[in-house]
Amino acid sequence: MFVTSLNNHNICRTNTNPHMQTLVAAPKVKLAPVFETSNGSVYQSDNENCWYVDFAGKFARFDYRCMMKLKKAVLGIDIEALLLATDKAPDVEIVFICACDHCYVLTLLEIISFKELLEGTFVMLELNRIIHDRVYRLSF
Repeated sequence: MFVTSLNNHNICRTNTNPHMQTLVAAPKVKLAPVFETSNGSVYQSDNENCWYVDFAGKFARFDYRCMMKLKKAVLGIDIEALLLATDKAPDVEIVFICACDHCYVLTLLEIISFKELLEGTFVMLELNRIIHDRVYRLSF
């Protein structure tokens, strides 16, 4: 499991296993929180024109195209069908996005949490766009 620290705008990931500690530090990046739940959070980087998703022990960077593909893939999962399935298939779903480097293996509860995180993120982005349009329109 990885712990993410955003001190002084550095992105650091350290392994919590005492026998295998690794530290990865990226250049200073200013991250603005977009939406956060108890299970994860999404940050926006205006300098890099991307989003960072912190979910399921993974801190992943997505550009606009990949973020839209992630949203489509996760929101397209039919939770009801998975819950009502009577076969002995495992209760996990693999979310793989073409042209992206990230893959998620999620349980049903994680899928529900990820849907909540992504829906909240896109609501906040839309709200930000509406506010920006209103303020920009009023200033001219």
